[in-house]
Order: sequence, then C-alpha cells, then structure tokens
Amino acid sequence: MKVLSLFDGISCARVALERAGISIEKYYASEIDKYAIQIAQKNYPDTIQLGDVNELIGETGLRKWLPDIDLMVLGFPCQDLSIAKKNRKGLDGERSGLFWKALEIHRYARPKWFIYENVASMKKEWKEQILKAIQEIEPSAYMIEINAALVSAQNRRRVFFTNIPNVKLPEDRGILLKDILEPKVAENYFVKPKSNTVRSSGRGSGINDKHNWDTIRVTTINKGGQGDRVYSPNGKSVGKTGLYAVPDKSYCVPSTYYKENVKSLVKRKKNGLFITEKNPLNESSVQSNCKNTDIIPDNIIIRKLTPIECERLQGVPDNYTGGVSNTQKYKVLGNAFNVDVVAHILSFLKRW
Repeated sequence: MKVLSLFDGISCARVALERAGISIEKYYASEIDKYAIQIAQKNYPDTIQLGDVNELIGETGLRKWLPDIDLMVLGFPCQDLSIAKKNRKGLDGERSGLFWKALEIHRYARPKWFIYENVASMKKEWKEQILKAIQEIEPSAYMIEINAALVSAQNRRRVFFTNIPNVKLPEDRGILLKDILEPKVAENYFVKPKSNTVRSSGRGSGINDKHNWDTIRVTTINKGGQGDRVYSPNGKSVGKTGLYAVPDKSYCVPSTYYKENVKSLVKRKKNGLFITEKNPLNESSVQSNCKNTDIIPDNIIIRKLTPIECERLQGVPDNYTGGVSNTQKYKVLGNAFNVDVVAHILSFLKRW
C-alpha cells in the first residue's frame, strides 16, 4: 500500500499496518512536532515527511508527487472536541478545525480506504457533522466506537470513521494494568502525598460484571485534582495522567515515606492488604531481606506510570519512544492512537 498519514505523530499507523500484516510501498507522513518526527524517523527511516498539513495543498492542488494513495489514516486534533476542555468550540476551534483541512486533502487524494479517529466524548451533533461531511466524499463511510480496553490495559474510548467494510468490535482480551506493569521502577516515579491529604474516593470499586474494562479508583491525594486520583492496577489505566497503588515486593519503603497517610489509604486484614472489599490486591509483606524495622508491612507504592508502561498501553514496542526526554515521551504517547485498535480495523482489509 501507499499510505498517507495526517497528524502522523510517532507513526502508530505504520506499527498498526505491520501488526495487521499489510505491506507498505510508500509511507507519507504529515507532522509538525519535531520530537514526534524524531521518534518516527528513528523507527522508520524511510518515512517520507511532508511537513505541515496546511501546506499539502497548493495552487495546483495536492502535491503532484503524492499520487495514488491507497490508504489515508489520521487522528485529527481533539482539543476543541473533548469534554476535558471547557468552552469547546468543536469543529470551529483552531485545533479540531483542522478536520476541514484533512477533508480537503481527502478530496484531492481520493484514497481507496480511510480511517479518521477522534474522542468518543464529543457531542453527538459533532459526530453527525463529521460523518455527513465524509459521506459527501465517500457515501459508504460509517462510524464505529471502540474502547481500547478491549485490546489493551487502558480505558480509552474513541470513534472511527471509515469505509473499510464490516468492521466489528474486537474480542475482549482481558488485559488489566497489572499485566503490563514493569516489575521494578526507579523511585523518581513514586509520588509522596503531602501531609493529611489522602482521602477516600467516595466511590465503589467500579467493577462491571459485563465488561472487564473499568478503572478502579481507590483514593485521591493532595488537592484531589485529576492528576491526584489513585487507581488500582486490578482495573484499567486512565492513561498517562493517573496514579496507581502498586504492590511491589522489590522495594523496602520506609513508613516515614507516607507517615500517617497510609492508614487512611488502605484497610488492613491479617492475611493481606485490601483497598476495598471487592478489590483485593492480595500482595503480602516486604522481602525477607528488608531488615529496616521502619517498613510499611504491605509495601504499597503510589506512583505514576513509566514511559515504557505508557508505550505498552498504546501498543508500541518497549523503548519505541527512546531518544527524547520523558516529558516528550508522555506527550507524544498521549497524542497517539492505540495501535491494536487500528490494527484490528485494518485487519478487515484483508477480506477485500
């Protein structure tokens, strides 16, 4: 295939194509983030970088050296569509309004197949507007919502607009956050609550008997903002911004690390530690070689996810984003789409 990837990021579309077993003749990428481009070129040096999406169409139309596109794939910016942003302007916003530029490119490129991706939390009217606009180019286009929780350890609902026929939901692989955690991480990933700031979540376990993709929030720390919410690894991840109460026998953690806060965080039982009655972590005491008497017996660490764990959430190989700072790794991974979801959609091409 000859592929055009708009808002390409770190080329997750190419990873997905490989995972779906689809060979690539040419891969054209439009991206402006220099760190994302650096990561993409490190992993795929033959990627043809086109630059800013706003400059792909000139007076004579789409660049003439971009012919015969088989597949166009893009996850256009969600900032003006997501419920995470107040006073959203939708498709009239500066970022999400780039959808109209993508649509213009679509009209010129006329790809045989296409996939558009964005957040599922956008207003229904915006979803309908996007689908109607795409159907003016390709009447067979339709929308499907897929939660990455079915194929990964994160709860990430997205909508896809495509003309690839008969795409169905993937089977639930039953992957939880605990299944992708690194066994030992550096202490700089630990988060130390400030004094007297651990509080009850005020919520249940979040377990849904029908589906296996719920997050399990156990408490909040500090000011209680979105980045202060603490979740259990026995559920799904909320992405790169959450914190997790991770039982880890690799560490001897001084009880002074959490002081009195840990008493509010957990309920203790003789045979193990429980965050809630429905959510047993079932991890016992620290290693026998921990001689310090100043030890938290249950050895629970509140920490953020590592870049490698975030790579695993998005379905790219370990150290795929190597070569840039952790700050940039978190940023580009947060902007990426889930590889295994897109690979699942692409797998339906093999039937045509």
